[in-house]
Amino acid sequence: MAKVIEGLYYAETHEYVRVEGDFGYIGITDYAQEALGNVVFVDMPEVDDEVTAGEEFGAVESVKAASDLIAPVSGTVVEVNDQLADSPELLNADAFGHWIIKVEMSDPDELAELLNADDYATFCAKQ
Repeated sequence: MAKVIEGLYYAETHEYVRVEGDFGYIGITDYAQEALGNVVFVDMPEVDDEVTAGEEFGAVESVKAASDLIAPVSGTVVEVNDQLADSPELLNADAFGHWIIKVEMSDPDELAELLNADDYATFCAKQ
């Protein structure tokens, strides 16, 4: 069973958001990295790009598949995790410890549309 962390918000597309004030740190879940296998590349947006909830903002590629990254919340990218450009395998080592982008959320009410840890764990168990 993939690890799920309390206090995060989860999308059914297997991205998570860790909220700190007006900012959301977006990454992929442990479930997603397990399903992908060995991650070899992370395609990330640029700082100042806008992301929209429910729309693609990048991709994660593994030796066996590529998966679009879907924004769980809308906002402006204020930082990208440069470590992943050189070491994408960090997502396999600790998906929750290595966010992909940091956004200034434009509509924090969108968080209400996401799953909590218990609901996400239940969702994954049915996959």
